Amino acid sequence: MATMTTDLVAEGGAAALAASAEPGPAAPPADDARLNAWRNFLHAHARLTRRLDEELQAAHQLSLAEYDALLQLARTPGRRLRMSALAERVLLSRSGITRLVDRLEAAGMVSRSACMTDARGAEAILTTDGLRRLREASRTHLSGVERYFLDVVAPADQAAMERGLDRVLDGLGCNGAVDAACETHG
Repeated sequence: MATMTTDLVAEGGAAALAASAEPGPAAPPADDARLNAWRNFLHAHARLTRRLDEELQAAHQLSLAEYDALLQLARTPGRRLRMSALAERVLLSRSGITRLVDRLEAAGMVSRSACMTDARGAEAILTTDGLRRLREASRTHLSGVERYFLDVVAPADQAAMERGLDRVLDGLGCNGAVDAACETHG
């Protein structure tokens, strides 16, 4: 299959590759101008998240994924979430969230506890030190978001992006439902 793909690309470029795909609804040709927004979105997202990650690492020895996990915990009642819910919120696999929480726990920013309402579940809990580190890093992160996004994208364009991306998320079934933290007793 790799040889076939390489041959198709060499013979006719990406358009030939798209034309050779499995039967189904017609996909736009690779040179369709409408795909420019998609390409720019992917490129800007990759560059922006890389830059924000680099700034957090340099100033706070905290990755963007670690920052996001701390933020998700801080925004929940009791500052605790089931590991599966945290994985969903930070867009990591279960094994990925386990490794991330392992690092945060070793650094004293998160602790783990068994879920009181479901013995099969575990939850991550933001510690006081984790909240302090999040607050310190927030200044750096939000300054970067302002500098690289808010200052360069006009408010009307931000509103249009928000509406468009909300429709994308709705189409994917990601309606913003929030998973509840485990209830605690006592």
